[in-house]
Amino acid sequence: MAENNCESCPMRAKYDAKPKSFVGRFRRWHIKFSPGWKAYIKSLDETKRMEVVEKYQLAKP
Repeated sequence: MAENNCESCPMRAKYDAKPKSFVGRFRRWHIKFSPGWKAYIKSLDETKRMEVVEKYQLAKP
């Protein structure tokens, strides 16, 4: 399986800097159905996954 780049994604960095910007809102919408994001979340250990879920206020996977 190929590595994903969600950890270093430029859109993620823009979301982190300005979540209410157009790019930030687009990224937030995009991760709801992105297979790459879902694979990234599943690849994380439980502790890191919970950190990401809390940081981005996501539904618990």
